[in-house]
Amino acid sequence: MSSLPILEAIPAIKAGLSERDELVLEAPPGAGKTTQVPLSLLEEPWLGEQKILMLEPRRLAARAAAERMAQTLGEKVGQTVGYRVRLDTKVSAVTRIEVVTEGILARLLQEDPSLEGIGLLIFDEFHERSLDADLGLALAKQGRELFGDLRERPLKLLIMSATLDGEQVSQLLANDQGLAAPRVQSQGRMYSVDIRYGKAYQYAERIVDRVVQTVCDAIEDEPGSILVFLPGQGEIARANEQLRERLKSRDEIVITPLYGDLSLTQQRQAIEPCVQGQRKIVLATSIAETSLTIDGVRVVIDCGLSRLPVFDPNTGLTRLATQRVSRAAATQRAGRAGRLKEGVCYRLWSASQQDELAAFTPAEILNADLSPLALQLLNWGLDDPSELDWLDTPAKAPFEQALELLQRLEAVQLKSQGEGQSWSITAMGKAMLQLPTHPRLAHMMIKGRAAGKEQLVCELAALISERDIARDQARHLGADIQPRLEMLRGERKAPYAAKGSISRLRAQIQQYRRQLGKLPSSATEGILSDTTALSADNSIAIGLLLAFAYPDRVALRRSGQRTQYQMSNGRAVEFIQEDALCREPWLVILSAGGQQGRRSDRIFLAAAIDENTFVKTFRSQLEEKVSIEWEERQDRLIGQSFQQFGRLSFNHQPLTSIDDDHRRNALLELVQQRGMTLFKCSAELQQWRERIMLLMQHDRNHAWPDVSDEGLLNSVEQWLAPFLQGKTLKTLTKLSDFSKLDLNDMLHSLLTWPLPQRLNELAPTHIRVPSGSNIQIDYSCQPPVLAVKLQEMFGCTQTPAIVGGKQSLMVHLLSPARRPLQVTQDLAGFWQGSYQQVKKEMKGRYPKHPWPDNPLEAIATGKTKAKM
Repeated sequence: MSSLPILEAIPAIKAGLSERDELVLEAPPGAGKTTQVPLSLLEEPWLGEQKILMLEPRRLAARAAAERMAQTLGEKVGQTVGYRVRLDTKVSAVTRIEVVTEGILARLLQEDPSLEGIGLLIFDEFHERSLDADLGLALAKQGRELFGDLRERPLKLLIMSATLDGEQVSQLLANDQGLAAPRVQSQGRMYSVDIRYGKAYQYAERIVDRVVQTVCDAIEDEPGSILVFLPGQGEIARANEQLRERLKSRDEIVITPLYGDLSLTQQRQAIEPCVQGQRKIVLATSIAETSLTIDGVRVVIDCGLSRLPVFDPNTGLTRLATQRVSRAAATQRAGRAGRLKEGVCYRLWSASQQDELAAFTPAEILNADLSPLALQLLNWGLDDPSELDWLDTPAKAPFEQALELLQRLEAVQLKSQGEGQSWSITAMGKAMLQLPTHPRLAHMMIKGRAAGKEQLVCELAALISERDIARDQARHLGADIQPRLEMLRGERKAPYAAKGSISRLRAQIQQYRRQLGKLPSSATEGILSDTTALSADNSIAIGLLLAFAYPDRVALRRSGQRTQYQMSNGRAVEFIQEDALCREPWLVILSAGGQQGRRSDRIFLAAAIDENTFVKTFRSQLEEKVSIEWEERQDRLIGQSFQQFGRLSFNHQPLTSIDDDHRRNALLELVQQRGMTLFKCSAELQQWRERIMLLMQHDRNHAWPDVSDEGLLNSVEQWLAPFLQGKTLKTLTKLSDFSKLDLNDMLHSLLTWPLPQRLNELAPTHIRVPSGSNIQIDYSCQPPVLAVKLQEMFGCTQTPAIVGGKQSLMVHLLSPARRPLQVTQDLAGFWQGSYQQVKKEMKGRYPKHPWPDNPLEAIATGKTKAKM
């Protein structure tokens, strides 16, 4: 350990934390920061007898780090160094360093925002930018600001990472004087790694075959164990199968998978050293990027892909999307080869493709389901995330969507506050936070407890929180969750590959039951009314309980379709092959997915819902509605009543009669759909509308109504609804009847005093010209047009204008035959310029009409010379 690069940086780390309460440590893979930094700070004077709490992104990393530190001290885990992860805790009264997974920090802060007794909070592998890490840092910062004065010693923050934008984090941790947090940088990895690029490949190319061939080549060319990075479990399974077949004669080679769904015991087998004389091939997901040292590994084979959860706000579903890794992640992966000795990293992409990679993996907070974060913030006392300091502030639209979901889960409520509204957490929401699971599942568990279904809801929550234990038999079993429950209970034979998962799920069920039993009875007061319809028969209760978790994913089979359904959030889902659940009209969709941009998602896991008990249980969320539509063939209104849940409508019944209110609303909606062409609009009325629309632009001092087609369709309640009364309402039985309505009277009702008078003043229908004639203005053009005989404008040098002189008219000077001779908005310029040419051309054609040499001194007239 004496050669670990991080040891040279320890004095700078100690000095930085002695002078400041914040520090950023940048140390590449293999530097030893995870195990050496916490141990080196245990005796610092500023820490005293307080604890160090170190956050790790994954259970495996947390446990491995604690075990390695304890080994360094010559102790057992749980003494000076302990850990707390899901389903496993080893701490004691003498523990000074606790290694925990990131989700635990938010719960600790909610219980004690000052974190009394903790002197140093370390965020390890912060570059992964998990939602829990970002939330924990934001809450810890504000907790220090609000409660720091109550502590005897300050709470210090240390951010550690191998690949990190240190400057950005340093600025986030600036102190009260605005000084950025100090940064300490450790030297590079302990041993060099030879990077070997492959040929370029396409994203959609099957990668497993290339990985297997590269592994086989590396076995022959390089000594040591091999760590292979693959996107997910499916690729790991296929690579495992192919390698075992190709290497079955090589007894010295051990192949082990490594991914999150394995038990800690199985994960441990992957990272433990080999028996002497053996070589190990570890097939891993991105879980192996973190602070793990896999003994014996000096070769890394990186396919360059990772599978990340991507939340789709349009469907409310989180999909696993296969993406290219970032340059930072590729650096992290390559570093695994140089931890113990000089190593080799095979990158299965070209050097030119390396330059195309994004610099960093996007933070989870930018593309995640924010409902757990929103619930935590409301319990903290905030309904606006911008009140906290973030590296990336949660976007407004996804956060509002999360609040809407939490409202459906009864976890939050919207209250009036002065002139505005604010969100607050409910008793249900506080109870949900006491259960270490997603708010959806917590809501279901509390509802199940109220109905006496504790065991069932804990089984369902455990099943849903893990990957499908029957995924290898999904084609045979179908999408129904019921067979999975039977496997979990031992009532149905489970596949051998699921044994470890089932064992872990059973332990999780027991933990859920203990935590559910600790909830105070007040947590379920007042909610029994909507769970009484739950039958003692679990086969019916399953679907209803799951609907409490996924009210937005309750699905109804589409009319005339066998495999296609619509969810209450509006999204379409379908079975891609015949499934036993196809005979069920109502489902709740637990898992679905597909390619982004497709109109329909594939159903992976679901449960049937009994309609009658669903209606009883969710009656408070059902809306009784009436739909009135125009039936084209019969040319009349047809009405029906129905019930609506979200965007699902069902139980349609025809109406024998339509009352006036429903008829009026239907007719208003029909007008909005069909447009103003339903009405007969005279030329005079159209001119009136054009005059008003002109004044909307030029007369801002008065509230002129919008009488454009779009404006009128948006305001039918104001001008049309008052006229749809009594006999008029009853006589509108056909589309042609709309043309009989007096549109003139209806629209004129929009002009309240003094607007009619103002309209005539600013936008008159006619204007007096020098000849004495009153000429009509055409407002259908922009600008409005004054079409007048040229002789009637003699002597006029100023172009006529309206709207108090703000709008000049476009003057069309006409011949005696009323054909345009000149179009101008500059009369003075016309008389001085092109008039002489017009006179020359027209004088011979119209000799009876005056064509004076000086039109400005001539008498304006509409008559011939003889009549003058």
